[in-house]
Amino acid sequence: MSAPREIVVATGNPHKVEEIRAILAPLGIVLRGLDEMGGPFPEPEETGRTFETNARIKAAAYAKATGRTVLADDSGLEVDALGGEPGVDSAIWAGPHGTRAERDARNNAKLSERMRDVPPDRRAARFVCCMCLADSEGRVLAETRGTFEGRIGEAPRGSHGFGYDPWLWLEDAGCSSAELSPQTKNARSHRGHAARAMAEAIRKLG
Repeated sequence: MSAPREIVVATGNPHKVEEIRAILAPLGIVLRGLDEMGGPFPEPEETGRTFETNARIKAAAYAKATGRTVLADDSGLEVDALGGEPGVDSAIWAGPHGTRAERDARNNAKLSERMRDVPPDRRAARFVCCMCLADSEGRVLAETRGTFEGRIGEAPRGSHGFGYDPWLWLEDAGCSSAELSPQTKNARSHRGHAARAMAEAIRKLG
């Protein structure tokens, strides 16, 4: 199996496409978003209860729908004090209705409320990203996982990034994920780790 020269990223989130493109571009791979493929394509039901399973579901479904090699990811926030929540429900934790910005605001408000009385030494959390690459027939070519460790801060900080980024506090950097520059975040983030592992997996495909 030779390495693909063009990959469709199965997301409607332009932030994700740009983060992944920045890492895979040096391989000479052309990355395209789903919005460049025509469509609309039926959105697969993410029935898995792990990030790995949902990434696999999305990669296979969109690969078959587009007839292209597809890279899909499933990602979210795991908070130890909440038993791993919001986990695979991160995007819709406070309800699936509304725009992405409205959902983000509700999710962050819910996180703030749930963590209000949790002491500093029990606020460990991480972003997780699982990626799956599938060929045009939906067969899995490679799977990777990346994490971005930190803790839930006392208050949101920063304006970069999206989703829960303002809440993940990075002790070593003395700032939140949303206060990192895009370049620094790509170097450290869960998606960055998963994408670099995917780049290595693609190189091994020849």
